[in-house]
Amino acid sequence: MSTTELNQHLLQAIADGAVPGIVALAADANGVLYSGAFGKAGPGDTPPMQIDTVFRIASMTKAITSAAAMQLVEQGRLRLDQAMKEIAPEIGEAKVLLGFNADGTPQLRAPKRDVTLRHLLTHTSGYSYDLFNADVGRYMAHAGLPSIATCQFGALKAPLVFDPGEAWQYGIGIDWAGRIVEIVSGLKLEDYLQQHLCGPLKMTDTSFVLRPDMQTRLVAAAARTPDGAINRLDFEFPSDADFHMGGGGLYSTGPDYLRFTRMILNGGNLDGARVLQAETVKLMGQNAIGAIEVPPFVSDNPAMALSVDLFPGQVAKWGLSFVINTEDIPGCRAANSLAWAGVHNTFYWIDPTRQLTAVLMMQLLPANDPQVLKTLIGYEVDLYASFK
Repeated sequence: MSTTELNQHLLQAIADGAVPGIVALAADANGVLYSGAFGKAGPGDTPPMQIDTVFRIASMTKAITSAAAMQLVEQGRLRLDQAMKEIAPEIGEAKVLLGFNADGTPQLRAPKRDVTLRHLLTHTSGYSYDLFNADVGRYMAHAGLPSIATCQFGALKAPLVFDPGEAWQYGIGIDWAGRIVEIVSGLKLEDYLQQHLCGPLKMTDTSFVLRPDMQTRLVAAAARTPDGAINRLDFEFPSDADFHMGGGGLYSTGPDYLRFTRMILNGGNLDGARVLQAETVKLMGQNAIGAIEVPPFVSDNPAMALSVDLFPGQVAKWGLSFVINTEDIPGCRAANSLAWAGVHNTFYWIDPTRQLTAVLMMQLLPANDPQVLKTLIGYEVDLYASFK
């Protein structure tokens, strides 16, 4: 089980200018198999990357928030197919955006059915992201609504772009699910996660709020400019606004997030701490969108994310809440693996068939940067070659 190739690949990616630094980890059902930190914690004069460097994990937050919601489903306090307007009446007020009149006013109609928790967790609710959908951004500007990045309640009053249950589009559904957890539990999402997920799983460096000791370990946000240079970037979500972004606001470390993915790999249990029932984890890992397919990712905001086909040549599905590849990827993850990523190019996958889970943490915009994806693919290939 040589890890030389893994180390060489990640060091070469840094030497080639893919990213300033990388943290990579992998585990099987028995424990951690691989752990490494390479390069620097940002461009320019920054300290060396460490295994406990803190990252903005952005949309890797989604799976943790969804796990919290599924705990409440287990307890009977929520139902997957329950109309969420019963919990948050504002969801019942959302209209479907059809387009705009000549004078710029939006054309709206009532949706054909209610938004459920299942819709929110599977990106089939009709909610989109103003960051990636120009029509939603235009509507929100017209209505004077803040962007989701402000973490203000007004951002959750966005319109739907299709009827619930009829398509898949990446959006604020899991931010709404985080609010649902807050309303049902009576706790701020930060407090709920610390008490019921992060605490039991010993994820001591995962939080919406940067403690001083986390701040000193925080990787620098960065972006690649059109000429290929990597520059530092000011990029933080507010931690003291109306709500914490259940879809994207967490800070975490590679080792912490690996504890979460190991819990999923182990059917809801890690080191004697059971946070989900095995049948719940099994359900979360199954296709939850029926005949709907997850399309190639399309972005209207290339500074934040580039368009990409995640699994070329095969159908992708969505669970609660993971993307699922439906076919084996030769030399890599097996069919029915679970995965997602964050906009700053942080990644994870969970392969129940081959009993392997991995985390790859970088910190660079835009998401889906070609050099970053090359680094990810090479890491996965070398990882399976080392531990097959």
